[in-house]
Amino acid sequence: MIGAGNVAVHLSRAIQDKGNPVVQVYSRSETSAASLAGMLGAGYTTSLQELRRDAQLYIIALSDDAIPEILPALPLTEQLTVHTAGSIPMSIFEGKMHNYGVLYPLQSFSKKHPVDLSNIPVFLEANTPANLKTLQSIAGTIFSGVYELTSEKRLLLHVAAVFASNFTNSLYDIAAQLSEKAGLNFDLLKPLVMETARKAVASGSPAQVQTGPAKRNDRNVLHKHAELLAAWPQWKQLYLQLSENIKKT
Repeated sequence: MIGAGNVAVHLSRAIQDKGNPVVQVYSRSETSAASLAGMLGAGYTTSLQELRRDAQLYIIALSDDAIPEILPALPLTEQLTVHTAGSIPMSIFEGKMHNYGVLYPLQSFSKKHPVDLSNIPVFLEANTPANLKTLQSIAGTIFSGVYELTSEKRLLLHVAAVFASNFTNSLYDIAAQLSEKAGLNFDLLKPLVMETARKAVASGSPAQVQTGPAKRNDRNVLHKHAELLAAWPQWKQLYLQLSENIKKT
């Protein structure tokens, strides 16, 4: 496991739980490497030159920015090596390694929040059919669905995930701050949040269950909301842009 962050922690533990022992952890931080290795009963190193060469699979679970930086220093050529990034194409390995691919789990990971990988999908890509088969064999024991996906389509999926998760959570934060300004707790919005998510998932088409003033084109309410948000220009602009998108959709 090359990396010891959020994705590396969840992924390595799930892999090991399914009978595929993680033999070594690499991280630039000795504290992080030792911590994850201790969970796994594995060895660890902070030197790429000390990576073992006898593993079946090498997983680069680093931030998107760190992957291009580390590749030139990896002492691997024949070993099957993959990265877990949604926005990095598989072609980044070309000319550096002979066996490579991508293993992209579609989920948001935080170290302190457990994630059951058996409930999420993973998207694979490999440079040869044999390497793809190896990845499918390992991933099939861990994830709920295993899909082959090109780099171009994976990037689209990654953007979709940002809208569905990161942007949505940011909107929750705005909602929480507005609630606090009214002297109320975000907990009061939780039933609404849960019901909206439930309907979107159950419907299979979020557009079909859209509600609210923009959906109704209730200009009076939209105007009142915009006036209220004038004190927070960034939120007002976001409100108007999202309302316009809903109306057009």
